[in-house]
Amino acid sequence: MTAAMLIIMSALKLSWDVHYFDEYYPDAPLNYTFRSEEMRPDYHRIEFTFEGVPGHPVPAVLAKPKGQEGPFPALIFLHGIGQNKKFLDEIAAPFVKENYIIVSFDQLMQGERDLSEENYLAQGLAFRNRAAYTVIETRRLITLLEQRQDVIPDRIFLLGASYGAITGSTVAAFDHRLRGVCLCYGGGDIRKLVDSVEAQKIIGPAMPLAQAIAAWYMGPADPVRYVRKISPTPVLFQNGRYDSIVPPASSEALIAAAREPKDVIWYESDHVGLDREHVVTVLNDALEWIKAHDKN
Repeated sequence: MTAAMLIIMSALKLSWDVHYFDEYYPDAPLNYTFRSEEMRPDYHRIEFTFEGVPGHPVPAVLAKPKGQEGPFPALIFLHGIGQNKKFLDEIAAPFVKENYIIVSFDQLMQGERDLSEENYLAQGLAFRNRAAYTVIETRRLITLLEQRQDVIPDRIFLLGASYGAITGSTVAAFDHRLRGVCLCYGGGDIRKLVDSVEAQKIIGPAMPLAQAIAAWYMGPADPVRYVRKISPTPVLFQNGRYDSIVPPASSEALIAAAREPKDVIWYESDHVGLDREHVVTVLNDALEWIKAHDKN
């Protein structure tokens, strides 16, 4: 490969990175479409779609207190890398019981937006775009919630778990309409993020090369670049000291890059979700933190 070709490729990559979040159009129509509703034992459940990136409907689910008009404070839940919006049904009850609306959506590649039948190139491009789309779609969801009559617009929080914490930190950095943000078992610094116990088992001696490729390909999605901009929005970091999926060093890098006000809880645990009882503890801590900051 000639020097000229390297220069051209570097310039194209730089342009690609610079425009990573460019598909956020705050004034574009949301194109909200109601799909269904049902009364569950613990909450009123509503499914709908909206558009984050124009022309791309996003399936979402919302849980709200039953038999009450509201308005209510609201919580956006960003699920983990292998989950989908239906995970909301496993965690909604405690939040709704405290009179919060909680809403989640299928991130790109998950749930109704599954791309497992696509070729590897399409999946690879989608994975790179997933972080950008998640950030953009979450910001658009904030706008949608602000327009709902049953939501108190200045009391919208975000809770991100694992991959949802990684992308959620960037949402909060870009969008200060959030009252507060809980980042549950996330991390930053791509090289440190991919250097997990589980990844080491698969990649082994090739880890340095894998780290370099990941940092090159996913660089603009690295939340450590943006997390300082969350301030002055309050943020809670929840992380595990023995996390085999998101390395503690990666979590420490994200926490260190963030400015005050920030609260940090370290658990003597592996990754969240591996122990159901621990999930309850982590979510209860997040809920108590949200309630405390909702009073300010």
